[in-house]
Amino acid sequence: MPASEIDLDPVQHITADAIGQPGQRVFYLQGWRETDPQPVTLIIEKIQLQSLALGIEQMIIEIAHQKPELAAPQADYDPDRMRILPPVDPLFRAGEMGIGYDADHDRIVVLVRAVTPEGEDPAQAAAVRFWCTRQQARMLSAWAAEVI
Repeated sequence: MPASEIDLDPVQHITADAIGQPGQRVFYLQGWRETDPQPVTLIIEKIQLQSLALGIEQMIIEIAHQKPELAAPQADYDPDRMRILPPVDPLFRAGEMGIGYDADHDRIVVLVRAVTPEGEDPAQAAAVRFWCTRQQARMLSAWAAEVI
């Protein structure tokens, strides 16, 4: 059984951002539910954010092919709303990341597992699942391109 799991289902908001000067920046993924007292913030690598953005775009294209009756999510976002919120108190540093789609609820899930020490099973690491709409995921993807 994993160390701890958090399911933000559904998230009210999901975003990513970077703090610091280019070359020294730290990248974050953050989300929260309406009922959460503070956001869940994770440290991620730049390449993880790039891969997440690309994966979201590919998934949205695949969903559109499989379910053409669904409206295409727009990439429009408010930059001020996409910045991460304080407190920036990361829960953990991301190790494995993945995305999936729940067709029954029309939600995209971003799964992030904590970095594990060498020799330990990554499936046992702390994990956060950010369950978001296709619109929220698309905005995250578009915003990530700006952050990177």
